[in-house]
Amino acid sequence: MKITSLIIISISLFCSTSVFSQQKVQASLLADINSAQQNLQRTQKNIASQRTKLASQLRNMQDKVLSLREKTAVARRLADENTLGLNQLEKRLDGWRQQHQYQQNLLNRFLRQQQQGSSAGDTGYQQVLKIADAMQAQFSPRWQQQSVIQSSGQIQPAQVLNLGPLNWFVNDEQAGLLEATDNGFRTALEFDGSQRNALFDLHQSGQGNLTFDPSNSKAVAMAQHQESALEHVSKGGLWAIPILFFALFALIIAIAKSWQLLRVPKIQAFSSIKLQQLLTHKDGIAATAGTRGTQKALLQIAHSESNINHRDDLLFNCLQNSKFKLERWLGAIAVVASIAPLLGLLGTVSGMIETFKMMTLFGSGDPEVVSGGIAQALITTELGLVVAIPALILNALLSRRAKTYYQQLESFAVQISQLSGENVKPLHQPVAEQAKRASA
Repeated sequence: MKITSLIIISISLFCSTSVFSQQKVQASLLADINSAQQNLQRTQKNIASQRTKLASQLRNMQDKVLSLREKTAVARRLADENTLGLNQLEKRLDGWRQQHQYQQNLLNRFLRQQQQGSSAGDTGYQQVLKIADAMQAQFSPRWQQQSVIQSSGQIQPAQVLNLGPLNWFVNDEQAGLLEATDNGFRTALEFDGSQRNALFDLHQSGQGNLTFDPSNSKAVAMAQHQESALEHVSKGGLWAIPILFFALFALIIAIAKSWQLLRVPKIQAFSSIKLQQLLTHKDGIAATAGTRGTQKALLQIAHSESNINHRDDLLFNCLQNSKFKLERWLGAIAVVASIAPLLGLLGTVSGMIETFKMMTLFGSGDPEVVSGGIAQALITTELGLVVAIPALILNALLSRRAKTYYQQLESFAVQISQLSGENVKPLHQPVAEQAKRASA
């Protein structure tokens, strides 16, 4: 029993000792873990602060690299320019001069369009600035006393209102639109009725409705420059005269031939039996009854001629005479249709030569002068085509009409020629021989 008690006491002491040592180990481990976590947090904060500093330093170094690259490019460009040869420098200088000349031409063109001459002491840039100031002032509408050229040619003072490119005027009795010219303002359109009263109210009270031309007086100018047909033709110059002469010549021939072809008698159609009866009729006048013109002549030849071969020759000659009468002067219309465009082209070439001569003498600065000369030169071509197209149509219609009528005559003559000699022979035999044949 004592031994058993000792054993139990020993076992209990050993268990209590092992539990105590295990708790001590756990407490030591927890303390080590907390210490490690604190060290880790301090290390992470250290790393974050170092990363920010390094990023700032990297950004600064990148900026320095970019700056050094720009300086390197500038230095390289300067080095390249220092190593350029004399010919390359001259080419670059020529390019700059051409660019300067191009800009100067643009300025001069703008000044010409604005109708501004070069004044002493003012460069092109200064004149452009003055024009810009004047345009800016135009957008401040106000009435000003200025001289206006009336439609009658008289110069009278009037109150003028400028608003951009548009101008209005008012005097004692008149009101309307103005057009700016080299000699000052000129009346472009006079108002009447409600438009004039509205402009008077605007001048007196400062309020009212304005009537303006959106085309900036171009529509008014087109309406005023409407020309008659005679004025338009007269601009063609000397070469318009032969074109008009040929046109009149072709018209007279066309009227005469139309009247001739309308008055030709209608061709009567006969069957072979009826035609044989007419040719064997004793009375020649009765045989040709109901026919007129060339058809009647063909019947008379067939009725009176006994020799068949001679008859065919006479029929052919009659057809040729009829063809000559039908087609006479039709070729003249075709000639007019061919020669009129050539005369128009000749007039255009002559007008273009004169236009280029004027450009050589006075330059091509004003496009209106060049375009106006070309327009006048093209009038002859227009006249030539106006004459040629109707002449060509008339020639085709009249030729077709004459050809159709001749074909009908030719068919009738062939019908006569196809009759055999036995069919028409009794008509030309002596009376005794006819009686003998009848008794037999």
